[in-house]
Amino acid sequence: MDNMNGRPHGPWTILETTEAYRDPWLHVKKDDVIRPDGQPGTHSVVTIKPGICVLAWQGDEVFLTEEFHYAVGRVTIEAVSGGREGDEPAVDCAQRELLEELGIRAAEWTELSTVDPFTASVVSPTVLFHATELTFHESSPEGTEQIQCVRMSAREAYEAVCSGKITHTPSCIVILQHWINQLNNQSERGQ
Repeated sequence: MDNMNGRPHGPWTILETTEAYRDPWLHVKKDDVIRPDGQPGTHSVVTIKPGICVLAWQGDEVFLTEEFHYAVGRVTIEAVSGGREGDEPAVDCAQRELLEELGIRAAEWTELSTVDPFTASVVSPTVLFHATELTFHESSPEGTEQIQCVRMSAREAYEAVCSGKITHTPSCIVILQHWINQLNNQSERGQ
């Protein structure tokens, strides 16, 4: 089939895109394609609103959420996470979510990186933050959220990632970044 009948997408050619589903949080599309091997096929893509993931920490203690998550059907432990509203700046979303979910305000914010939690068929860029210089207030989670605050040492959080107790990908990355930063700081101080 001639690639001129579609639009290039890396080594793929998209012939037609059909919207399968849309709601305020996600969009599912199905592309009829010519695969890199020249054969016809389909590829579906789920686009989830861009998000944030915040690891709040003070001293050697990190503050995480514990909540039932519908998709996986179980209670998970995670860093604070949430979806950005429209063109909301990532740091504004991070500040809002940290206050809503755990009742924490942070005076110091460090943007670490942006991750793509699952690149094969999901688009959901997530900006990772460290939040420090904390003050504690009343939380105000959304009606769908029943969140408990989990406090643990950075080592315990690192071990929870390594043992599979924490499985949320952006949380794993932000916790591992924190752990590596702590090790590097200790090494620089000669500890």
